Amino acid sequence: MKQVNTAFAGYGPGGSIYNAPILSSVNGFRVKKILTSNPTNVETAKKDFPEVEIVGEYSEILEDPEIDLIILVLPNHLHFTFAKKALKAGKNVLVEKPFTPNVREANELIKLAHQQNLLLTVHHNRRWDSDFLTVKKIVEKGILGRVVEYEAHFDRFRNEVKTGWKEDKKNPGSGILYDLGSHLIDQALCLFGLPHEVFADIRTQRDNATVPDAFELILFYPNLKVTLKAGMLVKEKGPTYQLSGTKGSFVKYGVDPQEEYLKKGAKPQNTSEWGVEPKEIWGRLNTVEEEKLLESERGNYPFVYQNLYNALTQGEALAVSPQQGRDVIKVIEAAQQSHDERRVITFS
Repeated sequence: MKQVNTAFAGYGPGGSIYNAPILSSVNGFRVKKILTSNPTNVETAKKDFPEVEIVGEYSEILEDPEIDLIILVLPNHLHFTFAKKALKAGKNVLVEKPFTPNVREANELIKLAHQQNLLLTVHHNRRWDSDFLTVKKIVEKGILGRVVEYEAHFDRFRNEVKTGWKEDKKNPGSGILYDLGSHLIDQALCLFGLPHEVFADIRTQRDNATVPDAFELILFYPNLKVTLKAGMLVKEKGPTYQLSGTKGSFVKYGVDPQEEYLKKGAKPQNTSEWGVEPKEIWGRLNTVEEEKLLESERGNYPFVYQNLYNALTQGEALAVSPQQGRDVIKVIEAAQQSHDERRVITFS
């Protein structure tokens, strides 16, 4: 089996919790170097990959001719500069979502990757959530007939503001619209494509917060309304997904279990029930033909890295193209314009 020599740039929770365990579950990747200087992250990296070389300078990765792939798990405002250097050094790149803080930077990276004949992708792993895969099956099979309304939530309750780059207004790409919003937007675009119009209400609700921590985003399509909501002050959560169509409705509470598994240190290869939702949170399907609990599809985060490996070694098409990652940012920019101008924005 061909090995893909891999390096991590950054190894905070995004690397050690959400990427490394999934990558380790897919055969063919060899993590050779990790860029980090934080003592805690260094210790975690050595524990996760005992043979890895910890480096303190990005150049030590860029100048290593054996490195095939660089995984960027860095603050959002650093994605562009680190990805650009990687592509110029001849390395394939996976960027943690969101792709970049703005469309201009995303387009420049897409053009550079094309010129260099390199793979560039974005880690939109929540396309492979159990609940979203279930919704996707419902839409694609036409179980609800023609879908007329779709609402998705990514709500949490954390009333204290954390220190760090995600909640620091000095850093481009900070705030909930980039963080959780990028997941919801990517899922909606997967189902329905690009919208015709965008409207957004973006708020900063918590005491002492300096970046947005709640939003309602409406995407308008011909004969379809998509509502995406997220907030940090939602103690009592409603449905995660709610769809209505000409033949009925689907309502789903609860969330995919993979994130909690990862937070507890579990790995797909050691967890027999990986990605399997308990029956208690299956969604309810109510159509003109039947009413029942619908068993959720099995979540599959490892698909992200299996697809990437196949793309690097066998020429398989990327499941998440850089253009798709860029389109998420286009919607975010339109949403910000809508909020600033208090009007519906025609999407182009």
